[in-house]
Amino acid sequence: MSEDDSNMEDYPTEIRDYLAAFEKSLGSVDEMLKTMMSASRSELLQKLDPLEQAKLDLVSVYTLNSMFWVYLATQGINPKEHPVKQELERIRTYMNKVKEITDKKKASKLDKGAASRFVKNALWEPNAENEHTSKTPAKGKKRQ
Repeated sequence: MSEDDSNMEDYPTEIRDYLAAFEKSLGSVDEMLKTMMSASRSELLQKLDPLEQAKLDLVSVYTLNSMFWVYLATQGINPKEHPVKQELERIRTYMNKVKEITDKKKASKLDKGAASRFVKNALWEPNAENEHTSKTPAKGKKRQ
């Protein structure tokens, strides 16, 4: 039996799964941070377009502030009453703006030429033969 397993037995069964998931999440965060720290910031940004750079910056600052939120909570400070809450909200607004820009790029664009061809072909146009066989009397002529 490993040391981690014996530590898990000290906790109530109701929270073991939560603790295991939390530990796995911490491992994922640690791996991601190691990956990001392996290259310099300028190297990372050179490989990305401006929109992707903004996304990377926003995710980085959001993660940092979220970790500070957790730190405050572990220290017994209510993070909801700390300025970090306003900072997280500000970052979220910028994330939403970036998402809107991304969604606009993905939105389909109207092909005006194709649309005009559809409309033109869908409308009925009288041809020369139909005009001569019309049953209505021509204007200016008297009926006999």
